[in-house]
Amino acid sequence: MKWIYLSVFILSLIACKDKSETTHPSEGPISESVYASGLLKSQDQYQAFAPVSGIVERIFVQEGDSVKIGDPILSISHVAQQLNQENAALAANFADASKNQSKINDAQLFVDLAKNKWRTDSTLLLRQRNLWKQQIGTQVELEQRELAYENSKTAYLSSILKLKDLKRQIQFTADQSKKNLSISKQLSADYTLRSQVNGIVYDLLKLKGEIVSPQTPLAILGNPSQFILEMQVDEDDIFKVKKGLPVLLTLDAYKGQVFEATVSKIYPIMNERSKTFLVEANFTQKPTNLFPNVTFEANIILFKKEKALLIPRNYLIKDSMVIKATGDTLVVKTGLKDFKKVEIIQGLIAQDEIKMPGK
Repeated sequence: MKWIYLSVFILSLIACKDKSETTHPSEGPISESVYASGLLKSQDQYQAFAPVSGIVERIFVQEGDSVKIGDPILSISHVAQQLNQENAALAANFADASKNQSKINDAQLFVDLAKNKWRTDSTLLLRQRNLWKQQIGTQVELEQRELAYENSKTAYLSSILKLKDLKRQIQFTADQSKKNLSISKQLSADYTLRSQVNGIVYDLLKLKGEIVSPQTPLAILGNPSQFILEMQVDEDDIFKVKKGLPVLLTLDAYKGQVFEATVSKIYPIMNERSKTFLVEANFTQKPTNLFPNVTFEANIILFKKEKALLIPRNYLIKDSMVIKATGDTLVVKTGLKDFKKVEIIQGLIAQDEIKMPGK
């Protein structure tokens, strides 16, 4: 008898369980979305790197300080570069055109002297020719005057060319020295790391006295007036995502709250290691306080219906069939899906009772 009562009790439990795992389609809102995880980044957030190697000599700011574009963050020791800049300044000063005017004046004197000699020889030649016409003098004297005239003419023209060449050389040397000084100043400027944004210093990654190189990040800066949502979207879902789609997200720091954003940018290249695409979004409804590198989880809303006939997803077989409470299998046409529910477009009505597969 005990075994009979036990069997009846077990059958009753099974019957109750079967009955509790049936349901009816219900009407309600549903949306289909793409899941994404990501990090918050402030506007223009970046890692600042040292353009040169050296030792951190001085730090001008602290974490949390406000900075403007061009403000110094830290400096790197550069004694040798300072000496090079001083040498370049000396060379530029020595080669300055105004400081070499005496050379030009000296060359101009040679031109004037050569010109006067040429004029004198020209007058003497003309006089000798007139005498020769009067049968005065000799052929040799005339030829000597002609030769002296040609020599003085050549000397005059040569002095003009030398003067022009000297001016050109002095100007070239002066310009070249100024360029070298500008290059040296730029190299010296590279030893001071400056802000590229109007914002704040989020983090300083090196201390005074530490060795740095061009591969060494020194600080993290950004503009806290606006934050960008950087999301990683799987390659299977990226073709569904479009600019302007709404985004719902949650942050661990604000448990139980949902915030809204909009897709603003889709990067057209896949990260080969993670097999994901970077997608950016901007807040349309954001928390009061935000910080960089805070993690979040988001759903990019692809489609949304305010009123649809819905059943739980675990009641659906192979995305196209359901089992009625009577045991009959029905083929249905589905629409939007989320993690828990699926829209039934055709095949069921609200009065139908269905049960979970496998029960």
